[in-house]
Amino acid sequence: VCGVGYRLPAQCRCALHLPSIGHWLALDQQQFGTWAAIAIHDTSSAVGAGSAYGEEALRVATTIKLTRALWIVPLTLVFSFVYKTKGAKRFPVPLFILFFIGAIILNTYLLEAYFPEVGRFVASLARKGLTLSLFFIGASLTKEVIASVGVRALLQGLFLWILISVGSLAFILLI
Repeated sequence: VCGVGYRLPAQCRCALHLPSIGHWLALDQQQFGTWAAIAIHDTSSAVGAGSAYGEEALRVATTIKLTRALWIVPLTLVFSFVYKTKGAKRFPVPLFILFFIGAIILNTYLLEAYFPEVGRFVASLARKGLTLSLFFIGASLTKEVIASVGVRALLQGLFLWILISVGSLAFILLI
C-alpha cells in the first residue's frame, strides 16, 4: 500500500518538476539523465523526465534504469538457487523472469534484426500499456488507503527521496 499510496504520485510529480530544476541548475543532458535515473525510483517516471529534458537525457535515463532492471534476472536466479527448499530437486524460477528473458531475446534477435517496424510498434504499444497501467494504479487511490498507511510512512518516503535526490545530484555535479 505504501508503494502505491505514496510512491507513485510522488514519482509522477518528480517526472514533472525535475526537468525544471535541471534547467535551473544548468545540467547538461548526460547529467540530467543520470540524475533522473537515480533520483526517480519508478522507471517510467524517470524515462518520462528524461524525455521531457531532451533526447540524450532520455537515452541516458533509459539505459541506466534498464541496466538496473536487467540485474533482476541474475540476482533472482542466484537467490532462487541459494534459498531453494531443502530436498527440492529443482529450484523455482519466477515465471516473469522467463518471460522477461524471452522478450529480450525476441526483441534483440528477431524484431530488431528482421522486423524493425514491428519492434517499434511493439515498443510503442508497450509504452502506452505501461502508461495506462500506471493510470489505473494511480486512479485506485483513495484518501482512506493513504490514511491507512499513515503520516510516518509518508515522511519516511519523503525524507529518503530528498536524501537520494540531493545526494545523487551533488555526486553528479562533483564528477
